[in-house]
This record gives sequence, structure tokens and C-alpha cells, in this order.
Amino acid sequence: MNRELSEVQKRLANFAKERDWDQFHSLKNLSMAMSVECSELMEILQWGDQSISRTDLSKEKQIEFENELIDIFIYWLRIADKFEMNIEEAFERKFGENCKKYPADKVRGNSKKYTEY
Repeated sequence: MNRELSEVQKRLANFAKERDWDQFHSLKNLSMAMSVECSELMEILQWGDQSISRTDLSKEKQIEFENELIDIFIYWLRIADKFEMNIEEAFERKFGENCKKYPADKVRGNSKKYTEY
């Protein structure tokens, strides 16, 4: 795994350990917490234009968006850690699967699921 990513993961594990939070960090609880954070991220964009970008948001909303996205990332890393997942190997496997499911020459400009073409 990327050294920097591994260090962030260790920092998060230590943060939880120092607070005796590991007892609460089950895969179920972490997954549910991440889902809540995803909803909070979506809430920022709710009812906005479909093509909204960073510059369309106020500075405060940009920071709020970044904070929610980082919360998701933190939970994602904790889940991967608790699952004892090799992130790099899992990424390579899944990316390879996606390359096969979605060959560029067949899906370029098409948003349909791979089962629909």
C-alpha cells in the first residue's frame, strides 16, 4: 500500500485506540457511519444544478463539502483497516474488472450499466 496512505491509516487507528473507540468500530457501525456522511455530502448538492462545481459553492459550502468528503475517506480507511484489506491489491483487481466490463471503445459517451450494452 502507498506509504502515505498507510501512515494515515495508522494515525486513524491510533486516534481510535487512544479514545477506546475500537469497541465501537465494527464493520457494521463504520459502514453505517460512512453512509450517513455520504448523505450529508449529497445534502450539500441537493436541489442544485446537475452540473454544479466547486466555484458554484460559497467558500463555507466548499469547506463543508471537503469536510464531509474527508469524513467519508476516514470511515473508508477505518473499514479497510478493520477488514484487513490490502487496498492496493483490491484496487488493482477491481480496476481490472472495470476495464473488462467497460471497454472504452464500447462505452465511450454512454452512461449505461455494463449489463445494458
